[in-house]
Amino acid sequence: MNKTAGISIAVVALIAIAGFAYASMNKSADVSVKDETSQTGEKDMSTEEGMEKGEDMMKTGLYEAYAPEKLARAKEGDVVLFFHATWCPSCRGLNADIENNLEAIPANVSILKLDYDTETELKKKYGVTTQHTLVQVDAEGNLIKKWSGSPTLTGLVGSIQ
Repeated sequence: MNKTAGISIAVVALIAIAGFAYASMNKSADVSVKDETSQTGEKDMSTEEGMEKGEDMMKTGLYEAYAPEKLARAKEGDVVLFFHATWCPSCRGLNADIENNLEAIPANVSILKLDYDTETELKKKYGVTTQHTLVQVDAEGNLIKKWSGSPTLTGLVGSIQ
């Protein structure tokens, strides 16, 4: 009996150590995803600052992080909310296509990127149930159109009303 109890305790301890190691590895993976997201946000903001400074560049639309005050741009053009998840392959594909073709965004279009995992209130407001959902809104934030799955910037722009 003592031998069986000793083996049982050793197995339980081994499982606990393995669980702790696994949890530690997942926490560091979460940190690297957050770092990647914040770097993307910084890139988006620097693009916006360049446009606001009026540097000599061709007028193009914008692709940047969501902020409620940016909805007012719908008075002058089209605003599309992109519910993006870093773990979503099709979201990453569309994100890469947009970033590689920023100059192809029409001048009157603003694409605002949101984190699907954290923007729970906006998901409720617009009835978003899956990542890679796009929502066209007016200046007051009212839904004009909602769709999913545009794989490219061209497809996204073609779906705008």
